[in-house]
Amino acid sequence: MRIRQIALSTTLIATAFISKPALAQQDPIINAIIQEATSNSQLKRMSHELMDGVGPRLVGSSKMVQASDWAIAQYQQYGIPARRENYGTWRGWDRGVTHVDMISPWVKSLEATQLAFSPATKKPVKAETIILADVADSLAFQAWLPNVKGKFVLISMPQPTGRPDYNWKEFATKASMDNMQKERTAATDAWRKRISKTGYTNRQLALALEKAGAAGIIGSNWSQGFGVNKIFDAATKKIPTIDIMLEDYGLLYRLTESGKAPIISVFAQSTELGEVPTFNTLAEIKGTEKPNEYVMLSAHFDSWDGGTGATDNGTGTMVMMEAMRILKKVYPNPKRTILVGHWGSEEQGLNGSRAFVEDHPEIVNNLQALFNQDNGTGRIVNIGGSGFAKAKDYLGKWIAAIPNAYRDSIKTSFPGQPGGGGSDHASFVAAGAPAFSLGALNWSYFNYTWHTNRDTYDKIVFDDLRNNAIVTAILVYMACEDPKRSSTEKADLPVNPQTGRNWPAPVKAKRRGGFDN
Repeated sequence: MRIRQIALSTTLIATAFISKPALAQQDPIINAIIQEATSNSQLKRMSHELMDGVGPRLVGSSKMVQASDWAIAQYQQYGIPARRENYGTWRGWDRGVTHVDMISPWVKSLEATQLAFSPATKKPVKAETIILADVADSLAFQAWLPNVKGKFVLISMPQPTGRPDYNWKEFATKASMDNMQKERTAATDAWRKRISKTGYTNRQLALALEKAGAAGIIGSNWSQGFGVNKIFDAATKKIPTIDIMLEDYGLLYRLTESGKAPIISVFAQSTELGEVPTFNTLAEIKGTEKPNEYVMLSAHFDSWDGGTGATDNGTGTMVMMEAMRILKKVYPNPKRTILVGHWGSEEQGLNGSRAFVEDHPEIVNNLQALFNQDNGTGRIVNIGGSGFAKAKDYLGKWIAAIPNAYRDSIKTSFPGQPGGGGSDHASFVAAGAPAFSLGALNWSYFNYTWHTNRDTYDKIVFDDLRNNAIVTAILVYMACEDPKRSSTEKADLPVNPQTGRNWPAPVKAKRRGGFDN
């Protein structure tokens, strides 16, 4: 997921959540959905096989292909036709071993990993560390640049504390916490100015250091939680870019700053695969009465690869796969065609879903509804109308059919905001199609799992995931059964001052990329 969800005004449907409700709903299909989800859940097995067995799903990697093969095989086992659909190409890259050691002034193996798409080292590279200089201006920086030759350059701010804020709130005095926050704010502002005075953006700076002969780039993208770093992609083309956890990065920084001249050894293995296909993975349950009208399930399949992409977006993927499995078993002959999209390259700009929208107007123009999930493992608590004027009439009706125990925690906002959340449903909303985000509880998503090295299987909350599969399956069932087509009339919304528009404009997908960083 790329952008935090836009805060929306909300209307409370209900206020309590019950984990194991009795089957009180009269609709036999809804009862069957709940029964199948609770008595025969495949969520743990599938999550283990995808996150632990396959691993992270970086666009352009062989793991992404392996994950797609796995998903297609799962659907085939469930009796659901599935396929891979290419839409472009990307830079192919596979991660190998990253091993970083401090070998002077004493010996310690460091917790570190190379960033995605980082160049490999042919053998361990040993060199001193040097801190990015604080200079007066860009001319002074150019004069300083030769100092980096043959050294690993530390380019991240040293954090004044390695404890998350909730730890300070629980144990520190107010004065102590205030002092820490002031120190951190001042240090952040000072480091931002330090970067600015070089005359480069962060990515340009990495390339300038590479050109000047640096042995490598060392950063630390701390995520405000114990041992949690965000892992993105590298800008360098010839030298490794390494992310080191806060604790070890702080050690290197302090030793370098105090003149101890630490030496580190970096061995970063990876494989360049050239230009490789990018694709979406699709599965379909054909409709019986209105096969050319569609209800879609949606979740991006790709992930960053510092962890295994469990909550971004393995959990969304699991919800959609489980909902499809359940629907095939208890509702095998839907009135409308049910289609699931497991999108590629969401993390690079919604490329997979945008390409699908461009390539399949016959589906987009006949879309009854799309339900997208992409913000962590928590149970669904927010559903908005995506800016459609009459969304409350049909989406509100579908939500009302969900038994209270699963609906209790859901808040709605109508007409809502178009494309809020910056995930794949926005690709469809921008084309005028009724697509909706199933917003989930945070579960420390943004500072502990989103794009981090700790986004792993053990962070999944399976009770909430099962709840989400039930909610999603019921919404799909109701949308399929609704005799009326969903209205796509747009609400008269205020103009967004940032964009100058009250409705997002369609943006073309990147059909090729990842080569020119």
